Amino acid sequence: MGVLGRTAALVPAAGRGERLGAGVPKALRLIGGTPMLVHAVHALSASRAVDLVIVAAPETEVDEVRALLAEQAGTAEVIVVTGGATRQDSVARALINLPHDVDVVLVHDAARPLVPSEMVSAVVAAVRRGHDAVIPALAVTDTIKSVNADEDVIGTPDRSSLRAVQTPQGFVRSVLQSAHASANDDSATDDASLVERQGVKVHVIPGHEEAFKVTRPIDLVLAEAVLAKRRATRAIG
Repeated sequence: MGVLGRTAALVPAAGRGERLGAGVPKALRLIGGTPMLVHAVHALSASRAVDLVIVAAPETEVDEVRALLAEQAGTAEVIVVTGGATRQDSVARALINLPHDVDVVLVHDAARPLVPSEMVSAVVAAVRRGHDAVIPALAVTDTIKSVNADEDVIGTPDRSSLRAVQTPQGFVRSVLQSAHASANDDSATDDASLVERQGVKVHVIPGHEEAFKVTRPIDLVLAEAVLAKRRATRAIG
């Protein structure tokens, strides 16, 4: 494939995160005294494979997010744009703002603030090796049941073939742009789903336990614990 251009990471961060309770937008919730979004941007920036981060922020908080990220600047260039009503819309708006020299695009959830930078680099490397679409994922350890509208079990999938998908997800730019341009609804729960609809093969690489998604209050507790462990490890080292 010969990808020679820059790599950009898109961060849809316009959601309100109702399951975390009322208050500030989800991406601005604090973990260890720092907004989740800042943690996520720093993780992306810490990967030398990422040159640019584009954040799609809530319309009412664009200026605040821009100032926050300027204050907490990392090594990568950061651009803040206005996000949309849905995650898919926010990614599409960020795509419009990509510079012409970007060939590889990552999409990362702001709600996965503690993703290791090594995993970010691994996703980029897999795209550069020739995969059009790459997702990190973990094996499913729980038994999964399929149920009907009445909440009656109708099947038990073989979990050996199931994976819990994480972000960042990586794509050749043209592949992701084509998938978004062809989307006729916003039912996709991740960008890989849109790409799959185009018949593109999606490659899976190992995910990481610390790249979990902060969705519920209990996840905030877990994130605080992971962050505290990291800080203690650095202090010892």
